Amino acid sequence: MASSALSRIANLRKHFNPTSKGERGVKISSEVAEALALGKAVVALESTIISHGMPYPQNLETAKEVEAIVRQNGAIPATIAILDGLPCVANGGNGATTVSATMFFAAKVGIAIFVTGGIGGVHRHGESTLDISSDLTELGRTPVAVVSAGVKSILDIPRTLEYLAPSRVDSPEDCARLIDSSINLGLTTGILIALPIPREHSASGNIIESAIQKALKEAREQNVTGSAETPFLLARVSELTGGTSLASNIALVKNNARLGAQIAVALCQLREHRSKGTIHMGGMKSSVFYEPAFLAFSI
Repeated sequence: MASSALSRIANLRKHFNPTSKGERGVKISSEVAEALALGKAVVALESTIISHGMPYPQNLETAKEVEAIVRQNGAIPATIAILDGLPCVANGGNGATTVSATMFFAAKVGIAIFVTGGIGGVHRHGESTLDISSDLTELGRTPVAVVSAGVKSILDIPRTLEYLAPSRVDSPEDCARLIDSSINLGLTTGILIALPIPREHSASGNIIESAIQKALKEAREQNVTGSAETPFLLARVSELTGGTSLASNIALVKNNARLGAQIAVALCQLREHRSKGTIHMGGMKSSVFYEPAFLAFSI
């Protein structure tokens, strides 16, 4: 399994040009480097979806489809990974980046928006184990907007929400204004934009929760802890729900990619208006309406 994961992650080499490095030693593809230099819309994507976020072949298929959705909505996708020890110096091997690591590298190269499925948070029984995802730490110190479906359902959602301060936003343009204001004020914290999964793709809450409780019990019995716990729980919940949770996860990350790209485009248009001497976003109307409205969180 480990060798197949490394083989799949190696396919990401096409996103990086060994001769093109950012100021801090991060490899950047010529397409992404040009887009950033010209102020075009760029959306960061994580590589964990390929390494262990989903089973093969859905992982690679979904990653490609998510990139295509970003392009269809006017932005350039930038999938981030660790390849041959770069962008972060490691052991010379290849590895995937999760939410916190992707945020870190996106900020290093100047990408303001990052799309993922769900973020980490406070684990269940976290009040005893103090098991809290580094995603929350990174949101508190890295100025990148993360577009997701919210906190992973396998976590303690109420306790995670205690970390976050919510506000309602109604359109990609609203999100762009919020991000732009945060950047202009020099804030060094991230923004979490939570978009509900489309109703037609949502799995039954009771079924999912029952599967989560069973998977948690099995994890404790098998002494699965630490970094191995989340992949174990996600895989087990998918098995217990007959693939229903996996289908829902694929649908939500595609929906997030669509919104993330639209926000990136709106942000670029806002900056263009400012450079021309205006600060309004006249004529900018989204062709996609989201119901219910999504929430923006800060730390």
